[in-house]
Amino acid sequence: MPQQRFPKIEILQMAPHYIQFILSETDTSMANTLRRIMIAEVPTLAIDLVEYAENSSVLNDEYIAHRLGLIPIRGGDCHAAFLPHRECVCYDRCPRCSVEFELDVNFDKVNQTRPDQERDLALTVTSRNLTSNNMLVSPAHFLSEEEQDESHDEGISIVKLGPGQHLKLKAIARMGISKEHAKWCPVAVATYRFWPIITINQEACSMLTLEQKQELVEACPDRILELDEITGNLVAVENAFEMATFTEDLKTTQNAMKKRPEDDDFVRVVQSQDKFVFSVESTGAMDAEEILMSSLRVLKDKLNYMAAEVEKLKD
Repeated sequence: MPQQRFPKIEILQMAPHYIQFILSETDTSMANTLRRIMIAEVPTLAIDLVEYAENSSVLNDEYIAHRLGLIPIRGGDCHAAFLPHRECVCYDRCPRCSVEFELDVNFDKVNQTRPDQERDLALTVTSRNLTSNNMLVSPAHFLSEEEQDESHDEGISIVKLGPGQHLKLKAIARMGISKEHAKWCPVAVATYRFWPIITINQEACSMLTLEQKQELVEACPDRILELDEITGNLVAVENAFEMATFTEDLKTTQNAMKKRPEDDDFVRVVQSQDKFVFSVESTGAMDAEEILMSSLRVLKDKLNYMAAEVEKLKD
């Protein structure tokens, strides 16, 4: 019978748009499953239907609809807040399965309120011009406060308008997953790395000179080793797990220092098979913590469904 596992998660770093954590006491299959669920099966909101009243801009209707669909819609974890459009019992749409946004920008009207030095410039229509009928749902104009401070626009650019041009539309946001379309993907980055296990053979290292030890430190491009100032021994740096990616140069250098090829390595770096470092960055549609919790919920639902199907087969 397979050995039962009890996976653990340890948070290393967390911000609204970014989370780094350690997943341990499990294997690659579970780590990759969690990563793929974050990318493809966490439900989010995205604009799925656009109805135009007027569009005299330089971009055609389909182009603007495509740009609107890629604007992250911030509605939190919509797992229980909304129904998929195809599962809702309403005829067309309702607040349970959709959110309506309205946009109405007329260059000539807006230009009258602009400063004199800006009246000859094109008017940028951004995500700030989208008005939601749900107070809890709005476009994610910026990923973070730092991005907002550095930006020259008020939000995500949609189109530029000139004299006499007018854009008026209604956009419908629906819940979906990125397995259907990438616009529903909540993550910009979702990756994991194997935790490096760094073993230093101090007995073998005691036969090396200080210059040779320093050569080993400098041989590794990731700089995962350093010399202890007091003892002069080789030690791993504090954040070695974040830096250890390429150790072939270290292996080549220490092989040249060995008296015999079969001698033990001075430093050995291997990948852990049950410990992984995840890095997840949000698009802005959800907080990184919400993405992690939602992906775990989706995984739990899948396992419960599989267990129920297995029980049916037994009956």
